[in-house]
Amino acid sequence: MRLKIAFTHLAAWIIAALWLATTVAARAETGDMKLEAQLIWATNDKADPNPKHKPVAPEIQEKLNQLPLKWANYFEVNKLDLDIPKGESRKAKLSDKCEVEIKNLDGTKLEVALLGSGKSDPLWKRMQGLPKGEILVLGGNAPNSTAWLVALKRGK
Repeated sequence: MRLKIAFTHLAAWIIAALWLATTVAARAETGDMKLEAQLIWATNDKADPNPKHKPVAPEIQEKLNQLPLKWANYFEVNKLDLDIPKGESRKAKLSDKCEVEIKNLDGTKLEVALLGSGKSDPLWKRMQGLPKGEILVLGGNAPNSTAWLVALKRGK
């Protein structure tokens, strides 16, 4: 009798563990994306004139140093965290003049549209794969030999 009860308890634990593993796996495969969107000011000046801006994080600096960019210093203007379910879009206003719209196409690829100066038509659009843990950098020129960049970092 005790053996039958012990077996029943063991079977219940196995079923519960299998259900939990299946639920966790299903959530991992949903294709949701966690992104960090960062507006960056690129310049050769040693300091940013805005004291609220701080140097970018070391991993962003490392990525920027790998790119063929002409600027020596990069400052974080704004940073936002975004959760984008598969098949959905999110807009992020990074400043008064910079907004990014990101669509999670299939859990591995995204479409990024950069909107500037309050315009509804994107300055440009790009479709890009973005594996977990990777960083995508987009940008353009600004006055006085500086630039603005948008870094999208995908969470792991």
